[in-house]
Amino acid sequence: MRSGIPGAAVAAPKPVQNFRPVHQGLGERLACYHDEMKREFDGINRIAIAIYDSSTDILKSFVESSEGDNPFEHCVARLADLKPLATLARTGGRRVINDLVNHPASTPAHAKRLITAGYLSSYTVPIFHKGVFHGFIFFNSFQTSYFTPGVVQRLRSVAEVVSLHTIMELDAVRMIQAAVQTVRQISRARDEETGAHLERMARYARLIALRLAPRRGLSDDWVEFLFQFAPLHDVGKIAVPDQILFKPGRLTPEEFEVMKTHVTKGSEIVDTMADTFRIGGAPYVRVLRNVVAHHHEAIDGSGYPHGLAGEAISLEGRITAVADVFDALTSERPYKKAWTTQEAFAFLTEQSGRKFDPDAVEILTANEAAIVDIQRQFHETVAD
Repeated sequence: MRSGIPGAAVAAPKPVQNFRPVHQGLGERLACYHDEMKREFDGINRIAIAIYDSSTDILKSFVESSEGDNPFEHCVARLADLKPLATLARTGGRRVINDLVNHPASTPAHAKRLITAGYLSSYTVPIFHKGVFHGFIFFNSFQTSYFTPGVVQRLRSVAEVVSLHTIMELDAVRMIQAAVQTVRQISRARDEETGAHLERMARYARLIALRLAPRRGLSDDWVEFLFQFAPLHDVGKIAVPDQILFKPGRLTPEEFEVMKTHVTKGSEIVDTMADTFRIGGAPYVRVLRNVVAHHHEAIDGSGYPHGLAGEAISLEGRITAVADVFDALTSERPYKKAWTTQEAFAFLTEQSGRKFDPDAVEILTANEAAIVDIQRQFHETVAD
C-alpha cells in the first residue's frame, strides 16, 4: 500500500501494535493494520473503504490495502444504482459472497472487476455512526469460501476498529473544514462567493482530480481531501479590509497589493489551526495548506504571492485555480453577466500553459456533460 498524498511518508511494511499512529493518514494506518491482521487472517488479501456523500447519493472509493490490483481505484457511483449495497445501507445488514464467480450478483460489472483482479470471495460491512450511514468496509480474499461463519464472527471486532478510525478521520477533516468555514462566515467574506459557487467549484476540482490522480499515482483519499478543501481557498480574506474586499469598482495597484495578502494570511490561519488541533503533520492538512497557499500562483510564474512556476506549484493549487476561475466566469454576479461555458473554455484554453495547468484545463474542457450536470444540481438561488 502506498500513500497518494504528495509529501506523505510511506508506511513501513512491518507489524504494528495498534491502529493509531498520530500523523499517518488513514490509508497508511489501514496498510499497517492489514499487515498485522495477516497473523490471524492470512486469507484476507484486500481491505477497502468507500465513503458516502448523502447530498449527492455518491459512493466514493477512499482508501484500500491489498496484495493485488485495486479493482476500484478512483471509482465513483450512485448508491441507488448499486441495489445490493443500497439495501445494506438501508438495513444495516452485512453480506458474505463466498463464490464471486458463480454468485448471481445484481451488480455483475463490479463482481467482474473483483474477479479480474483475482478476488473470489467477499465480506461487506456498512459503516454507521450514531445511526447515520457513512460508507462500507470491503474484505476480499483470493480464496473461495474463505468467509466462514467463524471468520466472520472474528472479523466483527476488526470491522468495528476500522469503522471507528474511518469516522475519526472524516471527523478530523470536517472539524478543520468547519473551523475554516466559521472564520470565513465571521468575516462576511463569503458574501461574494455563494454557497452554490463553492459547491460547484469543489466538484469541478474533484472532476479534474479523479482523472489526474491515475496519471500521477495519487490515491482516492487525496481526491477526497481536495474535494473537501478546495472551497476553503480564500480563508485569508478575513484579513482584508471591507473597503477593499467589497469595493464595487477596480482596485488601485496599492489596494490590489493589500488584497493579495489574503493568501499569506490564509496560510497563517491554517497553520494556527493545525497547531491548535495538533494535526499539523496530517496528510489532509498538507492538502489544505497547498490549496490556500497556491491557488493564485500561475504556471508561467506571474502569479502570487511567491511567483512559483510549473511543477513548483502544488497540484492542489493548480486544480483549484482552474475550478475556481471557471465557475467565477460562468456565474452571474451583480457586477457582471455569466459567461457561457464555451466562452469560459476558450479563455482557459488560451491561458493554458500560461496561467493555468494544461492537464487540468484539458480535463475540464473535455467533460462538458459532467459540468452541465453539476451546474444543474447546484444552481444559484435567492438564498445564495
